[in-house]
Amino acid sequence: MRKTATLLCLLIVLASFPAFSQKRSARFDPDGSFWVLGQLPNEFSDLSAINLNAKRLRRLPSPGLQLNNDTTYRFKTLTVKRNNFTFTTATLKGVSYSFAGRFLKGGVFAETELNDESPILEGTLTKYREGKKLAEAKLRFTYFGGT
Repeated sequence: MRKTATLLCLLIVLASFPAFSQKRSARFDPDGSFWVLGQLPNEFSDLSAINLNAKRLRRLPSPGLQLNNDTTYRFKTLTVKRNNFTFTTATLKGVSYSFAGRFLKGGVFAETELNDESPILEGTLTKYREGKKLAEAKLRFTYFGGT
């Protein structure tokens, strides 16, 4: 009887692990703005931020890649997963961008105390003119959740 109870408890505990890990992975929400950490390469000196705003919150800028002059390149394609964050932008005046990277942390970013001196996202940003690669840089980004 005691062995059966112990075995039953062990099975219940083991069965709960997949459910627990699914709930944890489902709680990934990086909505916010991502600013370059460190010096920008000259080819990307006009870059302001990458903005994710899936919920269309007023406290966050419109989704897309934003330049210093407030031009926003809207996402044409977008994949937002913890280990796979990619996008391509619409083309404006012959220029477009693509990004391939990953988030360095999980969780719900807006509910997490994140240090603005520590990277939270890293990847390669590529700039195109008329479909031809102009520039490419490996960048690291910090997180800002809005005010």
